[in-house]
Amino acid sequence: MSKLKHHFALVIAAALLGLAGCASPGGTSFFDDAAVTARVKKAIYNEPSLKVMAVGVATEDGVVSLTGTVKSKAERSKATAVAAKVEGVKKVKNDLKVE
Repeated sequence: MSKLKHHFALVIAAALLGLAGCASPGGTSFFDDAAVTARVKKAIYNEPSLKVMAVGVATEDGVVSLTGTVKSKAERSKATAVAAKVEGVKKVKNDLKVE
C-alpha cells in the first residue's frame, strides 16, 4: 500500500511540475490573448463609424492582427486606432484591405 501511495505522490508531483511549466509568467497566455481578441472585436463592433462585419481579429502575445476588408482608408485607420486603445494590446498589425 505504501508503494501505491509513493507512486501516486510521484504522479501528482509530475503533474504539478508539468502545469507549472505551462505557465507563462513573463508573457501572455492563450486565455489573455483570447480576452484581448474579444475586447477588440467588441470595440470595433461598438464603434459607430466601423459598422463592418468583414474584419477578423487575432491576438498573439498581445499583438493584434486585423484582417479582412473595409470600405475606405478612413475605416482602415479607425480600426487600427480603436484596436490600439483596447486594454492588453501591445501593437496592432493592420492587414485590412480597402474595397
